[in-house]
Amino acid sequence: MIPVPGYEGRRVAVFGLGRSGITAARALQAGGAIPILWDDGVSGRMQAQAEGFAVEDLTVADWSGFDTLVLSPGAPLTHPKPHWTVERARDAGAPVIGDIELFARAVAALPQDARPRVVAVTGTNGKSTTTALIGWVLKQAGLTVHVGGNIGIGVLALPAPAAGAVYVIEVSSYQLDLTTTFAPDVAILTNISPDHLDRHGGMDGYVAAKKRIFQAQRPDATALVGVDERWGREIAADLRGAGRSAVQVRTASSSTLAGEGVVRAAPGRIEIDEGAAIDLTAARSLPGRHNAQNAAFAYATARALGVSHDVAVQGLLSFPGLAHRMEAIGRIGPVRFINDSKATNADAARQALSSYPSVFWIAGGRAKDGGIDDLADLFPRIAKAYLIGEAAEAFAVALGETPHVVSTTMEAAVAAAARDAASAGGDQIVLLSPACASFDQYPDFEARGEAFRAAALNLGAAPETAS
Repeated sequence: MIPVPGYEGRRVAVFGLGRSGITAARALQAGGAIPILWDDGVSGRMQAQAEGFAVEDLTVADWSGFDTLVLSPGAPLTHPKPHWTVERARDAGAPVIGDIELFARAVAALPQDARPRVVAVTGTNGKSTTTALIGWVLKQAGLTVHVGGNIGIGVLALPAPAAGAVYVIEVSSYQLDLTTTFAPDVAILTNISPDHLDRHGGMDGYVAAKKRIFQAQRPDATALVGVDERWGREIAADLRGAGRSAVQVRTASSSTLAGEGVVRAAPGRIEIDEGAAIDLTAARSLPGRHNAQNAAFAYATARALGVSHDVAVQGLLSFPGLAHRMEAIGRIGPVRFINDSKATNADAARQALSSYPSVFWIAGGRAKDGGIDDLADLFPRIAKAYLIGEAAEAFAVALGETPHVVSTTMEAAVAAAARDAASAGGDQIVLLSPACASFDQYPDFEARGEAFRAAALNLGAAPETAS
């Protein structure tokens, strides 16, 4: 746990008792604060009471007695409208922050020579893989590394800071909206595409939230920006205009951007300098253009933190992969099963579909705006689609003449895809990359991915052996 100082003896309201909320309460209490907790759900309140926290109904509380509101990232700060706790806090003049800001203040309170280094990763897609990959590369280099935030462990539940340690933190747009002083030593924006627009009041608000990852960085800190999309290019230009040095990471399919401070990623390859490149073809867990971009971010981060070229490259090549993101489950003969359950929107699914010449594609769930219409250029790669969940019928219409069937359930989809892939002969891919949220059939994308894994294993899929 990371104790949060600066609130000794003060009452701090904590709303939302999921992973980030309950860990924030623990960290505040450890630092001497008096956290007052509330959640709309009974189970969260019961857990808090069982741990001995003060639980008070914040709807009727006297907010003049609260120093600060620590808000769950799941509660809206501004759109579609501010959460009622936000309105109460603002009326009382209490700042509204989140767990990432508490982490930032805990680090800033340490003497300079005792502070760890912090790497922060955000973006619409690729942030979890990039976070995990950076953590892996730095660990292989012998550094003390703690990975958490929006991935895995809540940031304040990580071990207490120590000099020489590195925190690698995934941060969402919701979390960034609740920061003011968060100043990572290395800040990474992987990419931006439309997502969560209802929570940010449109694309401008979403981009502004992502850009906050750079807002409090020191002038000599490292900024890494994916520039395949115009929003990333504009952010990189803004940073340069403010006198900041921003390393721009682009892919082979983007514009012909070139020059100093540009890293180019292509399938199986990173070009780091004029004429110098890293061969990624031996990295089994990093297929496709998007993973080359993730690897470029990881390499640049490692080098910024003093890791040698050779050690950084070896870390990339040995990365075992991230669960539910292009994860190789196993194979039945020549048929491979790939779990990309984390692809919760069409842009994420595009990365997976682009990585293989032909797939038996399992897709569907609770659709995002636009569905899969933007993937039409990749439909020729789909040998057949197997559609599940709420979006099945709409996706069937979008696929048109592309072979497809409404399977409804994961088990039926996996069984049918495996059978058809085996009948096709030769090496084939059964790919779960839903392009949808999971909440119609599963509590989260992890549960959906585990259902895919179980279905494949039940058919007899055996883990692949490294070649």
